Amino acid sequence: MPDLEAVRKFFEGDKYATEVSGIVIEKAEKGHSLVSLEPDGRHLNAVGGLMGAVYYTLADFAFAVAENCVLDSDTVTVTQTAQINFLRPWNGGKVTCTADIVKDGRSICLYEIKVFDKDNNELALIIVNGFKTARK
Repeated sequence: MPDLEAVRKFFEGDKYATEVSGIVIEKAEKGHSLVSLEPDGRHLNAVGGLMGAVYYTLADFAFAVAENCVLDSDTVTVTQTAQINFLRPWNGGKVTCTADIVKDGRSICLYEIKVFDKDNNELALIIVNGFKTARK
């Protein structure tokens, strides 16, 4: 299992997810991750709900962590497509997001990503297809 602090240090380079949005990596292993966010006013839409882009950022970041947490790998995987299914509205409080691998192929992978509220109600289901390429 990768060293969590080393993974966090590496992903500090994802400034939008970590600095702008405030997402925290809670767990990172190949094929699985858990990230969290304490939403505040900057994460809300005009009617006080959690902005759709927050769900996408959580999902994309959780995917990146789960798929790219092996820091000495010769490849890096990027998001090729993503589909978000919103299931219920956010009612305030901390949100968590899990990413779990469904299929790991030679050049593509498929992940199921879920966003949960503070009461562990599933808010969104996101399917991400990733493309593997050489690390530069």
